[in-house]
Amino acid sequence: AKCSEQGVGVLVQSAESNDALQNSQAENLLTQGIKCMVVIPHNAKSSATIVESAHKMGVPVLSYDRLILDSDVDAYVSFDNVKVGELQASTLVKLKPKGNYVLMGGAPTDYNAILLRKGQRNILDPLVKKGDIQIVGDQWSNDWLAINALKNMENILTRTNNKVDAVVDSYDGTAGGSIQALAEQKLDGKVLVAGQDAELAACQRILAGTQTMTVYKPVKFLAAKAAEIAVKLAKGESLEKGVTTNNGKKDVPSYFLDPIPVDKDNLVSTVIADGFQKMEEVYKDVPKDQWPKMPK
Repeated sequence: AKCSEQGVGVLVQSAESNDALQNSQAENLLTQGIKCMVVIPHNAKSSATIVESAHKMGVPVLSYDRLILDSDVDAYVSFDNVKVGELQASTLVKLKPKGNYVLMGGAPTDYNAILLRKGQRNILDPLVKKGDIQIVGDQWSNDWLAINALKNMENILTRTNNKVDAVVDSYDGTAGGSIQALAEQKLDGKVLVAGQDAELAACQRILAGTQTMTVYKPVKFLAAKAAEIAVKLAKGESLEKGVTTNNGKKDVPSYFLDPIPVDKDNLVSTVIADGFQKMEEVYKDVPKDQWPKMPK
């Protein structure tokens, strides 16, 4: 929509989490004479070949939401993922300043997962050093799959004899897997769980009390910013000065948007008020006469 406002057409391909398919789709798009390529890299490292191919044809590349590593990528737009991790951990720490914590990461091949962990550690490490918090589980969930988080969490609960107070999940989907494992031990709603993305199931779990919080990243603002940068890159215009992020090869001009922590108290005024999730879907298990009023 933002591109069409500027009279620019958009071609879209989805690789369905397949590295090889993403690379071949990129090659195909390049043969169609595109002026700028916007990539959400499935694999932060292997996507560097996409940048190389695009640059051979004089096409700039914008890394969207996730950073392409070890490449000469032209720009990067995302939410501040370190801040997302900090918001997750700090919310749980306020509620449970002492105890046994689990870190349930996403895909280790995704640079966002690394950044989220960095943010979580920024908050937790000083408390670990003090002896207030113990990290009793530190796992990655391949491909961000809930089933992998479920298995990881089951193993952690077995190993700790169910002595877990809080779980910092890097994504709502893996939070669902962790909560399923907790439910098997009748610990759902007793153990704090953080997530991110404000997915429908997570919003429903927040209402039900089995998930403590999520982090909302308003996609419409990210997409609009990406469109603005992509059009400038396509036209060869200079970008506004932002911060830079080192991707292993260069300092990439980077543009970060602020994420929003969400719990029961501000679910309606953020995620629902923005139209990201619908009231009737989030509150489907709550009698209608108990639904909150929409903010004006």
